[in-house]
Amino acid sequence: MTETLTNWAGNITYAAKELHRPHTLDALRALVAGSSRVRALGSGHSFNEIAEAGEDGVLLSLDALPPRIDVDTAARTVRVGGGVRYAELARRVHGHGLALPNMASLPHISVAGSVATGTHGSGVGNGPLSSAVREVELVTADGSTVRIGREDRARFGGAVTALGALGIVTALTLDLEPAFEVEQHVFTELPWAGLDSAVFEAVMSAAYSVSLFTDWRAPGFRQVWVKRRTDQPLPDFPWAAPAAERMHPVPGMPAVNCTEQFGVPGPWHERLPHFRAEFTPSSGAELQSEYLLPRRCAVDALRAVDGIRETVAPVLQTCEVRTVAADEQWLSPSYGRDTVAVHFTWIEDTQAVLPVVRRLEEALAPFEARPHWGKVFTTPSRRLRALYPRLDDFRALARSLDPAGTFTNAFVRDLLGD
Repeated sequence: MTETLTNWAGNITYAAKELHRPHTLDALRALVAGSSRVRALGSGHSFNEIAEAGEDGVLLSLDALPPRIDVDTAARTVRVGGGVRYAELARRVHGHGLALPNMASLPHISVAGSVATGTHGSGVGNGPLSSAVREVELVTADGSTVRIGREDRARFGGAVTALGALGIVTALTLDLEPAFEVEQHVFTELPWAGLDSAVFEAVMSAAYSVSLFTDWRAPGFRQVWVKRRTDQPLPDFPWAAPAAERMHPVPGMPAVNCTEQFGVPGPWHERLPHFRAEFTPSSGAELQSEYLLPRRCAVDALRAVDGIRETVAPVLQTCEVRTVAADEQWLSPSYGRDTVAVHFTWIEDTQAVLPVVRRLEEALAPFEARPHWGKVFTTPSRRLRALYPRLDDFRALARSLDPAGTFTNAFVRDLLGD
């Protein structure tokens, strides 16, 4: 490598022998065809070694490719290049009077990297970001292009949330819908008392997207972020009091980085994320973990975390609880089940955080918790394999498209058991 390259948080330094930023698809195809080991690097917002190519491998960044965004207003679709980030995609789509149904809390992340790792956004009726994908275009090991769409029922379920193991994603085609507006309300101090399964469902179903935040220093949730589509009914939210000032999910952080609150309506892409596209949400001085489990287990799982909050709280900045609708992608953490996602933003201290992560995974193990592929986790590979019923199908797909293992790395090989 001609430069030292780290991920956004700085906890991973990539060891690939070469880093390339091709400016054309032809150059990318030639690089792939001439390399024995290749991994793609998205926006670098993963907190583990999922993108690592290894000392004998080539790391490819797509951020120098033309930022292709082709909107088809009649079909309500958009074809987006592999290096494009959600913020630029959203602005272009909105300019055509259209919208993505869902966005992650950060608009700064790449589209291809997000769907490849199962990143999800929020809402009881909203699937993860991968659910909007209708076709994926891959450059495979010989430099050729393969397109896999929804009509390819034998392969599509493994092609989108694929951990970079099938090829280099050069384009995705996404479904769109008519543009809509959203207003965001923040509430404070949702008590733990009385939060049974019925109340939890009512809280999380109160609007298009709902997020709960806590520092686990005391029972209950410090903040609730409620995002209502203005074409849907105004929610009754009797469980907590409206915030008196603008809030940031991490206590003490400036709220200027956050999207507009106090019910001010605005375009979907300026409200569904928690953070404004024109601001870097933080310095990256953090680590993150996230676990996704069946929504029916939400309250029991949260009580399990509450039972170890004296262990969790000292290394925690904030914890966010969201819901995600079931997905059909074989390696999606939401595959086959409506999901509750419990996200932890830790302090920037790997040595202090890892023992807590292990203890947390022990507490969540009874609930079949699947870790987010791009976060910090210690779940053994044998346990991960048991959590994904279509893993054998994915393994067969990977071998058919990449028989020499050009796009595998230690992370992927450990998962697949190769």
